[in-house]
Amino acid sequence: MRALLLGAAALVAATAAAALPPGPPPGPPPPYQMRPVAPGGDRLSPTTDGKTVFEVHCGYCHLLGGMGSNLLTKQRMMMGETPDKGLLANRTDLTADYVKSVVRMGKQAMPAQTKVDITDAELEAVAKYLGKAG
Repeated sequence: MRALLLGAAALVAATAAAALPPGPPPGPPPPYQMRPVAPGGDRLSPTTDGKTVFEVHCGYCHLLGGMGSNLLTKQRMMMGETPDKGLLANRTDLTADYVKSVVRMGKQAMPAQTKVDITDAELEAVAKYLGKAG
């Protein structure tokens, strides 16, 4: 019986291994996996670059292919907008205050971000970068 179970396990493992393609998938990884390196220095400094901070701290979800961008794209399209409005960097209707509020309080699938996740200075830079509506 033991030999039969071991033989069946070996057959399952061989079949599973044969079904997987060798190596990584072709092409580069999606943008949300290719975020820039976090800037060095004082995270409390008010002179941080909003675009870089956004890509570093928010990119996992809000760059192309990220879960947040996918959800926002579906929402915006249901509202009759074009798919590019699912990317926060393309939005023109966000205010800096709204961005800060959503980041600190969270919204729907997005959890609240603490001051450890993104400092007030970093959040201010991101809010200026995204807050094109005023």
